[in-house]
Amino acid sequence: MRRIALFDMDGTLIDSGLDITLSINHVREVCYNLEPLSVQSVIDAINAPVRNLSKIFYGKRIYEQRASELFEEHYYEQCIQNVTAYDGIHNLLNVLHKNDFVMGVATNAPSIFAKRMLQYLELDSYFQLIVGADNVDSPKPHPQMLHKHLNHYEFRSGTDNAWMIGDNSKDMEAASRAGITSIFAGWGFSNEGKGDYFAHSPKDLLSIICEKDKL
Repeated sequence: MRRIALFDMDGTLIDSGLDITLSINHVREVCYNLEPLSVQSVIDAINAPVRNLSKIFYGKRIYEQRASELFEEHYYEQCIQNVTAYDGIHNLLNVLHKNDFVMGVATNAPSIFAKRMLQYLELDSYFQLIVGADNVDSPKPHPQMLHKHLNHYEFRSGTDNAWMIGDNSKDMEAASRAGITSIFAGWGFSNEGKGDYFAHSPKDLLSIICEKDKL
């Protein structure tokens, strides 16, 4: 029996809120002469189930190319300036690894940023596959990203155990549509959400998985 743990990244494995906000505010200032947004307002917008981020962040219905290019240029350098792994994440991943879990990252962030941050934090070696929004046609809540992982790990429904851990309703919906168990990560960008299980901390998450898998 395979044990597969798929993780969202931002707000689940890592706290990237400050760096994302600084890059958004850089674009707001340079391209649109707008006042800076707070970290909390940016996180709230990102985690909203229905939103137009271009409208919220820049006052534009669709992303303008100059804004997208400036954000990507700025964030590539900014994304490793303040980012941290949440307390308990290193231990969580280490324990799962020692118990022969196969692990992957399914994030709606572009893979270039995901790999850069996870490598910087020395988390990347835990994951067999890191899938970003640019690696699929349809990001979460569509299950395509999760199916990409499950196919790669040769998941057998009814035989193997697979979990999706994330801090957003899109993660929970993607898990449901992929037919795997969801766990809402209540320690990150959002402390309220619904999944098959709710974990208040990485330690709590480990307890849930250990109880389910009898580790």
